[in-house]
Amino acid sequence: MKYFLTEDQTPRHYYNISADITEPLLPPLHPQTKKPVGPEDLAPLFPMELIKQEVSKDRYVEIPDEVRSLYNLYRPSPLVRATRLEKQLKTPARIYFKYEGGSPSGSHKTNTALAQAYYNKQEGIKKIARIMK
Repeated sequence: MKYFLTEDQTPRHYYNISADITEPLLPPLHPQTKKPVGPEDLAPLFPMELIKQEVSKDRYVEIPDEVRSLYNLYRPSPLVRATRLEKQLKTPARIYFKYEGGSPSGSHKTNTALAQAYYNKQEGIKKIARIMK
């Protein structure tokens, strides 16, 4: 079964699983010190808004309108119910997955790349990629 959302049904928030897991994930470790990284370690690499989201315990994080409008160029992706998997698992749960093959790149990576570019622009970053020769 496939479910197609209309543009006005595009989600307004990202879901943050950290709010619902019982044991917190282990923090990333600094490659040199092998100690947990803090915001100061991540600041040269990521905009502060993304760092805040990474450590947030909020269940939902608002998607900026500018990002949502870009998502609507190729989204929402169809939501597919995995009825055969449900049957195989003998579960009363309903299991769904998103088919991302219809996006421009054929991948879900565009979804996060748009948000990363947006937050970098908000912090005045002019260049987020470097060509190595």
